[in-house]
Amino acid sequence: MTTAQGTGVTLTEAAAAKAKALLDQEGATDLALRISVAPGGCAGLRYQLYFDDRSLDGDVSEVFGGVKLVVDRQSVPYLMGATIDFADTIEQQGFTIDNPNATGSCACGDSFN
Repeated sequence: MTTAQGTGVTLTEAAAAKAKALLDQEGATDLALRISVAPGGCAGLRYQLYFDDRSLDGDVSEVFGGVKLVVDRQSVPYLMGATIDFADTIEQQGFTIDNPNATGSCACGDSFN
């Protein structure tokens, strides 16, 4: 596991491998995995994790396992120390975000504060 110095976010090997597999499947070479924080949800803030071809002013990026991870400058303070992982178990499948900055979350786990 490698921590990105610029973004403050860690992308685990499992998450990087899954993101790379999805990008390779689409044949997309110009996309980055973007994580951001936006207002929303019952707890106040919601994560957005998606592939993006845009480059925004102030973006911070790091490369993990051939995948470019991008964080916009407004989201960096909210995501400092966060870990993005990929779970593939009976109980859970998909990308997960463990964020030490989140002081609480809603009952459904869709948003945080």
